[in-house]
Amino acid sequence: MYIIIGLGNPTEKYQATRHNIGWDAITRISDDYGIPLNQKRHKALCGSGYIEGQKVVLAQPLTYMNLSGESVRALVDFYKVSTEDIIVIYDDISLDVGQLRVRKKGSAGGHNGIKSIISHLGTEEFPRIKVGVGNKPKDWDLADYVLSRFKNEEEATIREALKDTSDACRMILTDGMEATMNKYNKKKDTDEEVKNKKLKKKEAKAKIKDNKESNETDSHQEEA
Repeated sequence: MYIIIGLGNPTEKYQATRHNIGWDAITRISDDYGIPLNQKRHKALCGSGYIEGQKVVLAQPLTYMNLSGESVRALVDFYKVSTEDIIVIYDDISLDVGQLRVRKKGSAGGHNGIKSIISHLGTEEFPRIKVGVGNKPKDWDLADYVLSRFKNEEEATIREALKDTSDACRMILTDGMEATMNKYNKKKDTDEEVKNKKLKKKEAKAKIKDNKESNETDSHQEEA
């Protein structure tokens, strides 16, 4: 059995903000696998069901971010699971928007929700999926930035990231952490980088073609 926890803040005020990407991921997983979030218990909005035959509990802590550990501790104690059998999903400002990073363990890295969880569990050793929300602009306050919403041009990237996060959770359950890390910890190219790679590939093909035609022309001249 696994408990999948998405960090965020309750109430409409915080919906769809960068800091609530963990909550949004749980909503996406709920939709993907038909697991209704219809129970309020353990200081969280919860739902139970199955992913690829594995029993799971989905949870969105209702404690507010800085007290997330209270809910996670209550969930772990009630279901009597190892900390290795929880997956915590949360935002990371050190990663590009939409970039995933899957980890078996790690420090809080300045994230107050993770800091609270580590404090309540007494360990840093629990799986997590970090979802990149981009670094804050120089003239922004950090709190203002993480509580802001994504720009219109970032929406498609975030939708794709939520889809990937849902699949990464499935993959952890079915194939294990190593396989999931190997797949999702690779840096995704931006649209601009993809465009540049295609252009370079096209230019390289054109150069090969030009060289081939040039060699054929030289060959014909020599024969003449």
